[in-house]
Amino acid sequence: MTNESDAERGGAAFEGGEPGAAAAPAGFELGTDGPKVILAGLDGSDSSWRATAYAAGLARRQNATLAIAYIQPVLGAATALAGAAVEETTREIAEELLTAIREAEHRMRDVWRVDWRFLTVRGDPYAGLARLADELRADGVVVGASEQAGHRVIGSVAVRLVKAGRWPVTVVP
Repeated sequence: MTNESDAERGGAAFEGGEPGAAAAPAGFELGTDGPKVILAGLDGSDSSWRATAYAAGLARRQNATLAIAYIQPVLGAATALAGAAVEETTREIAEELLTAIREAEHRMRDVWRVDWRFLTVRGDPYAGLARLADELRADGVVVGASEQAGHRVIGSVAVRLVKAGRWPVTVVP
């Protein structure tokens, strides 16, 4: 058995063998603990609005940036003929969501503020959120629980994000 101290082995060193105040590890930077970016998925459903509100609270308490993402669905082959109409509808949905977020921010401005941005991209909801989370280096992803019964069988966006295991994921009911 060697006689090296806990500090030499990389463990915590305590005076007299008793636990005391822990020293900051080497390389620790004051003010960088906690998340910097929280990504919330918003599609207009009740659960996604609850998830966005929850993420806003987290961002406010942690002094993090809230990135709110609406992923505009892409067309399947069956709806390709209605392409322009569907694309216009998803663009309108994005604009309506942004307007609602701005109104909520305006109502709450005297209570609390949060640094936020709204992002929208076209594509599959899982792939779009995953790509944005990676690009933003999100420290966490917050999404609403699926409101569709079929997702219990084939998997929801939330389940796919959790299974990816690349970010902490919070699923809000």
